[in-house]
Amino acid sequence: MTYLTLKSLHILSAFLLFGTGLGSAFYKYMTDRSGNVAAIAHTNRLVVLADWLFTTPTVIFQPVSGVVLANILHIPLTTPWIASAIVLYILAGLCWLPVVVLQIKMRDLAAFAVRENQPLPAIYYRYARIWFWLGVPAFLAMVVVVFLMVFHQVFWS
Repeated sequence: MTYLTLKSLHILSAFLLFGTGLGSAFYKYMTDRSGNVAAIAHTNRLVVLADWLFTTPTVIFQPVSGVVLANILHIPLTTPWIASAIVLYILAGLCWLPVVVLQIKMRDLAAFAVRENQPLPAIYYRYARIWFWLGVPAFLAMVVVVFLMVFHQVFWS
């Protein structure tokens, strides 16, 4: 694989990771606010599916391709912009892992509520609040990572 192909895939993967996360968060948050239990169950199911289909592969591909690209260019991982991006990526990942667990729990709670024709339990909304607030630092960290990827030469050249 050529450098340009790998760099293109790395960039596309970053946008897929960022876009899937932002899209899933928006639709889940808005659907939760609707109070429509059937819609909430459906959206939660799709958010979990999107994480498995899109987020998980890109979460793996991003650091692997980033390290390979840095090695091709002989840029040490201790270079300030790369080290900063790695730390922020780890921070986002530490927020994302519990989010995945919460999403699965909320999916199951919503599916049960639909099957039993019941309202969502209070714990669902507690999980949703935690899910939201874990998403804030993860999202901000990823914004800065993308910023570093694009503008690193402006600040460190």
